[in-house]
Amino acid sequence: MINSSIVTTIFGDFAPMAPMILMIIGALIMPAIFFATKSRAAVTGATLAVIAISLIFNILMMADGYQGGYADLFTYDAFAGVMILLFQIVVLLTAMVSLSSSETTRLHYGAFNSLLLAAATGMMFVATASDLITIFLGVELASITSYVLVAMKRSDPRAAEAALKYVIIGGLSTALTLYGLSMLYGVAGTTNIADIAVALSTQDFSWAFGIAMITMIAGFGFKIAAVPFHMWAPDVYEGAATPVSMFLGTGSKKVGFIALFKIFLVIFVAANASASFATAEMQYVFAIIAAITMTVGNIVAIAQNNIKRMLAYSSIAQAGYILIVMAVMTDYALASGMFHMFTHVFMKGGAFLVVGALITVGIGEKISDYQGLAKRAPFIAFAMMVFLFSLAGIPPLAGFTSKLFLFSSAIYDGGVMTQWIWLAFIAILNSAISLYYYTRVVRAMYVDKGASKEKIKIPAAFTIAIAFCLVFVVILGVYPQLIMDFCADAASALLG
Repeated sequence: MINSSIVTTIFGDFAPMAPMILMIIGALIMPAIFFATKSRAAVTGATLAVIAISLIFNILMMADGYQGGYADLFTYDAFAGVMILLFQIVVLLTAMVSLSSSETTRLHYGAFNSLLLAAATGMMFVATASDLITIFLGVELASITSYVLVAMKRSDPRAAEAALKYVIIGGLSTALTLYGLSMLYGVAGTTNIADIAVALSTQDFSWAFGIAMITMIAGFGFKIAAVPFHMWAPDVYEGAATPVSMFLGTGSKKVGFIALFKIFLVIFVAANASASFATAEMQYVFAIIAAITMTVGNIVAIAQNNIKRMLAYSSIAQAGYILIVMAVMTDYALASGMFHMFTHVFMKGGAFLVVGALITVGIGEKISDYQGLAKRAPFIAFAMMVFLFSLAGIPPLAGFTSKLFLFSSAIYDGGVMTQWIWLAFIAILNSAISLYYYTRVVRAMYVDKGASKEKIKIPAAFTIAIAFCLVFVVILGVYPQLIMDFCADAASALLG
């Protein structure tokens, strides 16, 4: 029987880092493959092969319940395995469609795929990090490579503007994060997250700790595009190539959430430091940020006519929903938040894939450009409708199920009514608001008449990727245990 022993046999002491090592090797060889073959298809094939092998190794480790660490810097457990799986799915979908997309670079295609794998590796580093230093390095590896990916759409001046804004705001985020991490190290005397939690549980509250918390919330708030740190997201999503926008919206933002989970939840929940560090006050800070983020994201999305900007503000709102986890701070809330992160990959990723496919065949980015799409591309219109309705939380789709779990975690805790009912009510109200701007797109596709009735031929790679997302949006809606059980184990691993 094949199990995780094959991983330890091949990688030895480096087994906890096996999925990342494979991705690093892939990132290093992609430019050479492109230089040697001058074939974008060869590079895409090699990229997909590297991701597939890394994915297989990770699934073997997850299925066998593998646990291990390396140098007290990386720890592979159920939490790391689930989050690595999420990033592997995101980079797989991006790599699948990059060759067919008219927006991705042709001249530096090897470098593009190399940066894509490097960014995914940074995300995976954060998922396995057990130390502040490795969290910071992983976040920065993902961020710096993302800046370049945004700028590689050389045919569009919006990309250069978006990349510049992304770099400036990202630099500010990095400065705040690093300052907060250094203050936390000064208070605890160690950079190991578990040791920090133990050290803080025996100390009283200090201003240094308070400053560390505030600056880290601001720094990671930029990464997840939480209000008021969200200004970069709409411009970057609009200016970048759509596959890159999908990669940022479904993958890069999750890095900030994982960092928040690993630092804040371990300190306030796993270490049981509530007596010294006033957990309730910190929960209210996150609850207020969550409520404002989801409300601003949904309200501003109503006024958008560019569909990529609309999806960007929708992503901001989704970040607000996931921040409910940081307010509630329970195992069930964390598991529900992780499940929503997975469903978000498929429904938001699917929506971006539809947009990218239509741009490739010459359809514009305005919502009005989608008029009459149902007659020109019935499958694409149907898929887009399902993705948008799932994002709005319409049953029995995946978005409804994940929101049901997430919102209910703010209402009940072990059968007892919680103090966060008001937050759940705001989230439900915001879901209703979001249905308005999602139905604008559906109305344009199915009700409004377009200027042309000519059939649209979508590239096969986009069709396969969209179908993949569509299947999982339906399956996870009716059978959430497929992922939710793994998320529950992951939450227990992090908080246990």
